Amino acid sequence: MSRTSQQADGDVVRDFLSVADLLEEPQLAQLYAYVAREGKATVQEVMDALDLAQGTAYTYVNRLVDAGVFEVVRADQPRQYTACEIDLTVTAADGNREYTITPALIDAVGRRETNEDIDTYIDRHGIAGLATALTYAVARERGEVTHRQIAQDLDISPLAAEIVLQALRPVVHEHFDIEESGASLAELEIDDGDVADDA
Repeated sequence: MSRTSQQADGDVVRDFLSVADLLEEPQLAQLYAYVAREGKATVQEVMDALDLAQGTAYTYVNRLVDAGVFEVVRADQPRQYTACEIDLTVTAADGNREYTITPALIDAVGRRETNEDIDTYIDRHGIAGLATALTYAVARERGEVTHRQIAQDLDISPLAAEIVLQALRPVVHEHFDIEESGASLAELEIDDGDVADDA
């Protein structure tokens, strides 16, 4: 399910509608993110991992199958499901911004129920704002920008930028290949004479 909003066929609208529930319902997003992370899962595994009641788990899984974002990979009992890759680019209503709906964004939305900072950020800036913050969080973890630059670009306070960046950090490290940057104190060569001169 990799499409852009410039395509004129009905598939784009259908694809967008199929992921809209994931963006509106954090529990569905959490379920999608879990199965995407695991590769495949049964309903029982979903129930155990996400602490869902049996009826709720079956309802959610069936909704995601009907939406086309889950596929049955083993028809024998117990059935196993896998998450379809989602990569859908949409343009914001103002026409000036594009954002891409990816498993990482869906994972971030899924954390809304357990992470107050992500929840507050979505309330204030919407899903498009979270998508933008996630892009900046990746750049921040790669050492390409600072939280102050992000705050200026997003027109938010440096504190608000730092809070959302910290909240998104686990998502970034789970979904993106981030190399550790910088040196630890143990790796730095410090001459004891330099320390004495500074005193």
